[in-house]
Amino acid sequence: MEIQKLDIYNAKSGKFVTTLQGLRGSSTVLDVKKSLHQQKKVLYPERQEVRMEQKGKSLKDSDTLQQLGIKTKDDRLYVKDLGPQIGWTTVFFAEYAGPLVIYLWVYQRPWLFYGDRAGDVLPTSLCTHIAAGCWTFHYAKRLLETQFVHRFSHSTMPLFNLFKNCSYYWGFTAYVAYHINHPLFTPPSTTQLYVSLAAFLLCEFGNLSIHLALEEPATSWL
Repeated sequence: MEIQKLDIYNAKSGKFVTTLQGLRGSSTVLDVKKSLHQQKKVLYPERQEVRMEQKGKSLKDSDTLQQLGIKTKDDRLYVKDLGPQIGWTTVFFAEYAGPLVIYLWVYQRPWLFYGDRAGDVLPTSLCTHIAAGCWTFHYAKRLLETQFVHRFSHSTMPLFNLFKNCSYYWGFTAYVAYHINHPLFTPPSTTQLYVSLAAFLLCEFGNLSIHLALEEPATSWL
């Protein structure tokens, strides 16, 4: 069944956007997005959120117009512009590569942050070296999981999230690295150090085993 026309409205303002033609009852929401993209080049499919009502829920790309009950020329759909998009994998790599570089930069070049005589105050503690190793292992693991393990339920996310997420990860990395690598850092006792290291390794390998077992779509940035 061919649908003569399908009017598209802006989900935010409620204003008319355009009319789509050549769609059928078997056409999916993704087909609607592609058809709209042909008329509005800035609205590539990943940037669109299609709704039945102006303040309704987002429709799945696999939903067909027939399933949605769209049959006549008087029916309409609403589209929300999600803004510029960026790939999830790109965001994850940026989030995790930053902490790896920043922490090791502070760890290997303390004089850049604490002065030329930073190493003369006290020798670097074993705890500081182990902390650098744990930090490196953790974020190297995350990078490898992003490349080989995680499957993403959505191909893109808003570009703004790249700056928000990286600010969180990179900022706290700088804060943690500054204190742990400080010449006046006071390490814990040997018992505390090795008990904490054992707990860290247990949690890391437990987390890895779950990711490998499930390989579920990664939708959280925490």
